[in-house]
Amino acid sequence: MTAPSVPQTTYVLTLSCPNRPGIVAAISGKLAELDANITEAQQFDDRDSTVFFMRIVFEVAQDRTSMKQLQEALAVLGNSFSMEWALHDRSVKPKVLLMVSRFDHCLVDLLYRWRIGELPIEPVGIVSNHPRDVFADLDFYGIPFHHVPVTKETKPAQEAHVLDLLASSGAELVILARYMQVLSNEMAASLSGRCINIHHSFLPGFKGARPYHQAFARGVKLIGATAHYVTLDLDEGPIIEQDVERISHADTPEDLIRKGRDIERRVLARAVRYHIERRTIINGSRTVVFAT
Repeated sequence: MTAPSVPQTTYVLTLSCPNRPGIVAAISGKLAELDANITEAQQFDDRDSTVFFMRIVFEVAQDRTSMKQLQEALAVLGNSFSMEWALHDRSVKPKVLLMVSRFDHCLVDLLYRWRIGELPIEPVGIVSNHPRDVFADLDFYGIPFHHVPVTKETKPAQEAHVLDLLASSGAELVILARYMQVLSNEMAASLSGRCINIHHSFLPGFKGARPYHQAFARGVKLIGATAHYVTLDLDEGPIIEQDVERISHADTPEDLIRKGRDIERRVLARAVRYHIERRTIINGSRTVVFAT
């Protein structure tokens, strides 16, 4: 008779610390002591900053090792190596708050990927500076919709409302799915490391209004999109993902816009996936991305 399998819990451990010999050995040894089975491991030594980065996926039997035991053991290890580390239960879907303006193609794409189970997130709210009737043809599948209009005079109150929604919903990630409002420095600072924006250019690129028309006027041969973490520096946060598409002299501005939408959708979806799978670690003005 075959023995019944023991239920396993899968965790993701991410860490960074000053590089020195013995880090990998210490981590793998500690996990072995905790009866953990490592199923995936990636590491990177940044020679410029002398910082070591690592992402480890491991399994433990539910009846042997708890999250608390893991955290206590890793805290001791983290102190000895001056680590910044985070441990996540892979079965817990991150709660996300989606923000959108009039262009809804990225929002629709994320909702579709979530609905079919491709993107393991829990949307807890959709925030827009436009009313619900702008999205009358969209099914939000019961996700609460919040119309929070904004003007120059009401911006502080509007952002305070969004932060209240973030706190009350328990969302750990904000996704700017073509949300066309500039966040204040205070808002950007409060969302540091937990807000992803999609930019309609292959940064650095054409900034300001009508970027695809600017690109057309310059006769570019590539267009692209950039997903990055939001920082105090407008559109200059650590880049998570980028993609491009070749165009030709025969493409019109409308062709560029159409192709640009496709790039924006896939770049944002990949960036969100990398974040929720704990594949990204911010490294100053850059990111370490342990992509598949």
